[in-house]
Amino acid sequence: MNAALFPDLVVNGERVPHALVAAETQNQTAPAGKPGIAWRKAANAVTIRTLLLQEARLCRIEAEPLEFGPGRFETQEEALIRGLLDQAINVVPPTEADITSEWLKDPTRFRSPPLWEVSHILCACDPRNEADRAKVQIRAQGLLALVLSDPKSLPAIATRESDCGSRSSGGALGQLGPNDTLPEFEAALRQLAEGEISPEPVLTRHGYHIIRMDAVALGQVLPFEAVRDRIAEAMEKTSWARRSRAFIAQLVEAADIQGADLNRV
Repeated sequence: MNAALFPDLVVNGERVPHALVAAETQNQTAPAGKPGIAWRKAANAVTIRTLLLQEARLCRIEAEPLEFGPGRFETQEEALIRGLLDQAINVVPPTEADITSEWLKDPTRFRSPPLWEVSHILCACDPRNEADRAKVQIRAQGLLALVLSDPKSLPAIATRESDCGSRSSGGALGQLGPNDTLPEFEAALRQLAEGEISPEPVLTRHGYHIIRMDAVALGQVLPFEAVRDRIAEAMEKTSWARRSRAFIAQLVEAADIQGADLNRV
């Protein structure tokens, strides 16, 4: 193993097994052919987890794993870290004045869910297969060019070319709301005005989509009373995240770390 590319990780004198860092690389993104970047990201993540566990042991934290889903429990390490952060981080709930001030910044941010009426053409592929993805992307771009040249042709092209069952209805998906479709698809919907077509094919796990926004019903602006609790919860979460970052930064500052650089990707 290349020691310069994959150095040993030692945190406050505790040597971390290479296997732990290697396992964590699966959760990190990096350009193809650059394993060193994924390793550095993984080493940083494992370093922070190790520091938190060391602090939990030092503080004699005791915490039982919680169930976060049917038959799904925290690991003992996750429970210890949660217990440590619960003890170390104290978030003061925002005052009514703070909540009102946040709402007044832009009341139009708080709306009932929108509804989108959508049509699409699907060019199916497995995104994990690079050769298949590249070939299907070319096909999708060709179909998109046809649709952009004549937007009214989308139903006919969808009926003839789409790999989705909606081809039987000219690509019409009907009305969709938030969380009704895949995140990438929804993100594209949020960028389209009524009558617009996605400027590029949109990739999801199903393949490439050419999307047309047929109609938009924007959600109504909600009164303060309806969103007060939501704003308070968001403010508390933001405060907790800020304080937790500061707590971790203190641990990093005081630590002796070899094999990771938390100031670098």
